[in-house]
Amino acid sequence: MKRMTFGLAFAAAIGSGLMAGLFFVFSVTIMSALGKLPAAAGIAAMQSINTTILSPLFLTAFMGTALLCVVLAIVAMLNWSGPASGWLVTGALLYVAGTFLVTIVFNVPMNDALASAAPDSGEAANLWTRYLSVWTGWNHVRAVTSTAALGAFIQALRLL
Repeated sequence: MKRMTFGLAFAAAIGSGLMAGLFFVFSVTIMSALGKLPAAAGIAAMQSINTTILSPLFLTAFMGTALLCVVLAIVAMLNWSGPASGWLVTGALLYVAGTFLVTIVFNVPMNDALASAAPDSGEAANLWTRYLSVWTGWNHVRAVTSTAALGAFIQALRLL
């Protein structure tokens, strides 16, 4: 059981790290760069990013990590006396709530709204201004929580 838990925690750490890096780059570079473009160009670029990112590899890393976290949380709670259990549950909660659910509840609906906007319209320009602020704010949450999940999983791995 310990070897399986270690493998699951290692994979969750890798997945959390991949997502942390992706969201970090969006927060510190990509969104700022898109915000410097004329609204129509920024919207068109983000629309392209939002369709391109939905690849099997991204979805496997993003959703697979969420699934690993659920399994790890269950395993950790079943073995609550284990030295790594608290860290495993913490990492799982950070990723599932702060990364996965924030994406589903906040970022994806904004992406859907942007997808239906005609980049050259005045309505789209207003949407883009709000999108840059609100979407990026929630992305900061995803960057921080996926990084914190990675840290929790690393701590758990030290104790396994």
